[in-house]
Formats: sequence, C-alpha cells, structure tokens
Amino acid sequence: MTTATLIALGFLLGMRHATDADHVIAVSTIVTRQGRLRAGILIGGLWGVGHTLTIAVIGGAIILFRVVIPPAVGLTMEMTVALMLVVLGLWNLTALVQHVRDQLGESAEQHAHPHQHGDYVHSHRHGHGPLAHGHRDDQTPQAWLDRHFGGVGFYQLARPLVVGVVHGLAGSAAVALLVLAAIGDPHWAVAYLLLFGIGTIVGMMLITVVVAAPMTYASRRLRHVERHLRVASGVLSLAFGLFLVYHIGFVSGLFTGHASWTPH
Repeated sequence: MTTATLIALGFLLGMRHATDADHVIAVSTIVTRQGRLRAGILIGGLWGVGHTLTIAVIGGAIILFRVVIPPAVGLTMEMTVALMLVVLGLWNLTALVQHVRDQLGESAEQHAHPHQHGDYVHSHRHGHGPLAHGHRDDQTPQAWLDRHFGGVGFYQLARPLVVGVVHGLAGSAAVALLVLAAIGDPHWAVAYLLLFGIGTIVGMMLITVVVAAPMTYASRRLRHVERHLRVASGVLSLAFGLFLVYHIGFVSGLFTGHASWTPH
C-alpha cells in the first residue's frame, strides 16, 4: 500500500472514529438541549474541530519529537473523557430534577408548565399574578449568561469545541503511534493526522444529523418527548462515564498506583 493510499485511508478512518461510543454519547447529550437541526450540525462540526486540534497538537508532537507518554499520564488523559461524560450526564439530568420538584410542588394557585423569556424556555412552579411568577425576567439563567457573555457571540459554541478537545486527549496517542508505525516519514504522518481529523469532522456532522433530526421533529410536536430524550441521554452519559471512571481508575490502575496503559 502506498503512502498516498494510507493518507486517503486516514480520512475514512477518521469518519469511522467519529462513531466511537463515547463520542456519540457526548455529542448526543449536548444535541438534546438544542431545538434546531442547524444547531445540532454545528455542534457536531465544532466537536470535530476541537478533536482535530488536540490530535494535531499531541499527535504531531509524538510523531515529530518522538514524545513518550507515561502510562499514568495516558490514563489521566482518558480519565478526563470519563469525567466529562459524567458532567454532561448530570447537566442533562438537572431537567429531570426540576420536573420532579415541579410535580411534587404543584397546587391550585401555583403550577408548573414550560414558558418562555425571549429565546429561553424553561419550567418551574408559578402563578399568573403579578407577584406569583417566581422570578423576574432578568433572573433567568439565560439572562445571567447574556449579561455576562452577551458580547461574546462564540460562548454558545465553546461547549462542543471544549468537549471535542477533551475527547482528543484520549485518542491522540493511539492514532499517532499507529500512524508512526505505518508511515515512516514524519511529514506524511502529520498529513495523515490532518486528513484523519477532517474525516472525523465530517463523520461527526453526519452523526449529528442522524441524532438531531428526529429530536428536532419530536421537540416541535411533542414537548414531553424532548424532555424524555434529554433525560435518557443524560442517564446514558452518566452511566457510561462512571463505567469508564471505574475501569480506568481501578482495572487499569490509575487510582491504585499500578498504571497499565496501552493506547488503543
């Protein structure tokens, strides 16, 4: 197989890499909080960009400077992905906690249903009198974010980018070592990494279309279905993240002081 063929193969392998379980779960957890297909596709693309940046920087350093990553460091990089999945899961499950609190606290005078403040939709107990709403319009989370970050249009897009960067920590060493073994020339190996990253971006955008399209359809017609999908993605992300924490911390030995790590 020629070097050019290997590099072209990198693009296809990058698309397949996007389908890894932890990648799909993380992006799906974020996508469930979006109500538009375009926003979902953008999330997938930004995740891929962040992932590619990490692979290019860390993988490039391994290839060009023959950097050796100790087992404890490699496991720590993978642990960041596990903890991020836990955080994303808990973030989505806050919607369930709020819903349960609303249901337990309902009364004839005060009840709960989704309502809107500008482009921010949420639910809590309230009445319809002037003093019974529960909060002023400028006390919503969206209002707080707008006051502090409204001048920075990129802040809504930072979350998937950061998630992609963190995910790249876990996979960059394995990809770089594989490429280095298959392609002797460091410059061609770096080119392979870049095409691998582009393939990951395209693959994740396609995946988010598959995930976001039915969610967008459901959210426009059945509001309660959107809530259930958000909760389901949160539970899945939390459970998978805790499983990875246990496996990396105890099975692979990060917490026990006997780290055993093989990039894969």
